[in-house]
Amino acid sequence: MRIPHYRWPIRLFNLVGMRTKLDEGSLLDAAVKRSGLRDFGDESWRPALRRLLAALGEEARLHPWGRFITRQRLVGLLQNRLRAEALFRKHPEILEQEVKPLLVVTGLQRTGTTLLHRLLAADPASYSLLSWEALNPAPLARKHERQKRIAVARTSERVLRYMAPEFFAIHPVEHDAAEEEILLLDMSFLSTVPEATMLLPEYSAWLEKQDQEPAYCYMRKLLLLLQWQKGLAQTHWVLKSPHHLEWLDVLTRVFPGTRIIHTHRDPLRNLASFLSMAFHAMHIFSKTVTPAEVGTFWTRKVTTMIERAVAFRESHVAGGISDVLYYDLVKDPMAEVARIYRDVSLPLTDEARQSMQQRRDGSRQHKYGVHHYRLEDFAVDRFRVDAGFAKYRALFQLPYEDQPHGK
Repeated sequence: MRIPHYRWPIRLFNLVGMRTKLDEGSLLDAAVKRSGLRDFGDESWRPALRRLLAALGEEARLHPWGRFITRQRLVGLLQNRLRAEALFRKHPEILEQEVKPLLVVTGLQRTGTTLLHRLLAADPASYSLLSWEALNPAPLARKHERQKRIAVARTSERVLRYMAPEFFAIHPVEHDAAEEEILLLDMSFLSTVPEATMLLPEYSAWLEKQDQEPAYCYMRKLLLLLQWQKGLAQTHWVLKSPHHLEWLDVLTRVFPGTRIIHTHRDPLRNLASFLSMAFHAMHIFSKTVTPAEVGTFWTRKVTTMIERAVAFRESHVAGGISDVLYYDLVKDPMAEVARIYRDVSLPLTDEARQSMQQRRDGSRQHKYGVHHYRLEDFAVDRFRVDAGFAKYRALFQLPYEDQPHGK
């Protein structure tokens, strides 16, 4: 596994070693100063922020550039809370709306969730969370604010592509494409975003024990805020995140009637792909993470995600869940879309089909390069790890991709 290359401006920044503040007071002061607002509303999120900041100092091994971009991200989240709360006070009708029904794509990472999500989100009858909205769900207090939010996301895309060009071959981040609502959960500082981009084993173990309902409730408020801004009469939301696998009980409690689309693939194959993705992402923030550390951490995490998802399915009626095999999706995406629409009793119009086909045509595989990966690169014992996947593999009859005739 080759360590991702740092471009010379980042190497120079790290060499100079400028110290960036990552303490609670400094972050809050910066958010207040930049936004011109002071009221964060309900501050139940503060303990989670403090726990995250402690982990960043104790576990993350951030290099100077990693500290700098982490500070910008956290200040941005706090600014969004300030702007959102100001709008909730000024326009109480926002929270008086009913959130449209949710169609949520979830599954382990690298199981086709992005492909399926972006196809479903292409239906003009659906609301979707675009990348520029996810970065700034609350409008900016200035003229032409929509264009400015788009410009911010476009710049972020370009910066990421410059910092980590290889990452786009693994997971393209496009400013105008449908994005994961985990970025909305992140505004409560209870999402898995940090552990996907930094090595935080103790923080991850802490997060798994927390009550996620406050984060999902705040996500609901943000969806209403976005619904209010869009001002359209779409019939449903299309969302997506692997994060939900651990919290399906909370998701369905906060959003009753949610229809879940669960994608499946050989867990050994998608684990190898995701380990490569996480390794590249972590090197944007830290240069001391090893492939073996990433393999150990995320093998445990993925196993936990599977166990929690299977436990939820065993204890709940599965009538609200549609299962999609990665292999069927790749072979004939539109056939799988049509089946999903029948499952959830939505009309698949000619306009929707045409829009989805256009999206598919514009998103050819390997658009940004070919992603190469092997499980062995991460010091993972495939036979020991596969034993933890046995129940899940049998439940959905998942094949071994590299051994088509069995193990």
